[in-house]
Amino acid sequence: MDAAPPIPLGVLASGRGSNLKNLLQSGFRVAAVATNRPHCGAAQIAREWGSPLGEFPQSRYDSRVERDRAMVTWFKAQGAELIVNAGYDRILDPVFVHAFADRILNLHPSLLPAFGGSMDAVEQALRAGVKLTGCTVHLVVEEVDAGPILLQAAVPVLDGDSVDTLRARIQAEEHRILPEAIRLLAQKSPSIRQ
Repeated sequence: MDAAPPIPLGVLASGRGSNLKNLLQSGFRVAAVATNRPHCGAAQIAREWGSPLGEFPQSRYDSRVERDRAMVTWFKAQGAELIVNAGYDRILDPVFVHAFADRILNLHPSLLPAFGGSMDAVEQALRAGVKLTGCTVHLVVEEVDAGPILLQAAVPVLDGDSVDTLRARIQAEEHRILPEAIRLLAQKSPSIRQ
C-alpha cells in the first residue's frame, strides 16, 4: 500500500468513527475533526488521538448556513485542505460545498446511484432484495450523493444477512477504498497542497 499523502485532512463525522480511526491508524494527517454529535464515537477517537475537535451541534446555531459557515472558518483555521465526510449525518449547505469545491469526499454505503440520498442505504438494500450492494466514494456537489464517483467496491448480499452483518462487510470495504480515494484525489488535484 502506498504511503499516506501529507495532505491535511478535515474529517466530518457523526457516528462510531471507524473510518476516522482507520485513517489515523493508516498514517493520514488529520488536521481537524468536526462533529455535530459531541458524544459520538468519532469525537472520542479524535480526543484520544489528540486531533483538534470542533463541536458543531445544530442547536447552537440559528440555521444550517450559520453552522456550516462556522465549520468552514474553523476547518480553514486548522489548515484542512481536503474534507472527508466519514459517517457525517447532515447535508452540507452550499456555503460549505463552495468553500471547499472539488475538495470534499463523501463515503456512502451503497453503489451509487442506487440507494442514494438517505442514511439508511444498507436497510434499503436488504428491503429491496438486491444481491449486490457496496460502497462509493464520490466528490460532494450541492445535490446529495450526485457528485463524480471516484471509487466503488461491491459487496454481495448473503442469504440471512442482517443490517449489522451486511454493514460490517460494507465497512470493511469502506476502510479499503476511502484511503485509496484520498490518494487518488491527491495525485489528480493540483489545488491541494502536499
